[in-house]
Amino acid sequence: MSATRIRREALSLDEVIQIVARPEAGAIATFLGVVRNMNDGRSVSLLEYEAYGTMAEAELERILEEIEREIPGVRVAATHRIGALHIGDAAVVCAASAPHRGEAFRACRELIDRIKARLPIWKREHGPDGPYWVGWEDARCAPDHGEHGHHGHAHHEHAHHAPAHDEKR
Repeated sequence: MSATRIRREALSLDEVIQIVARPEAGAIATFLGVVRNMNDGRSVSLLEYEAYGTMAEAELERILEEIEREIPGVRVAATHRIGALHIGDAAVVCAASAPHRGEAFRACRELIDRIKARLPIWKREHGPDGPYWVGWEDARCAPDHGEHGHHGHAHHEHAHHAPAHDEKR
């Protein structure tokens, strides 16, 4: 695999599987997250992912190391794509190998869940109403309960997790 796990180039499931494959592993579990044409009842024509590159790389490395420490005998690998992605494009690829399927499935699930919760990657969806950021709330518009009692407004229409990206891909 490329040294860069967060990248603009197309992702390969086979490439990630090759990293975790080994003679003592009787199971390899994978997850392939692809761009879909709908989210929250809205049509989607294009996704853009942006990342804080060096921070995302470092956090992904921490996640991989954590899972390999927590689940004995597993090896995990993942890549995440940034830039403009079209319907059907792979956005994230995860693989986990282990001597037995239970550990492989568990490690793969932990891997994608932690990636989605912790990587500094943001998603912007494009649809008929134009582009909008998913899982983002503008702090300038958040409710202000300061000493003057002013109340702003929050952008909650698509705010799922701020500043991380949405649970649904």
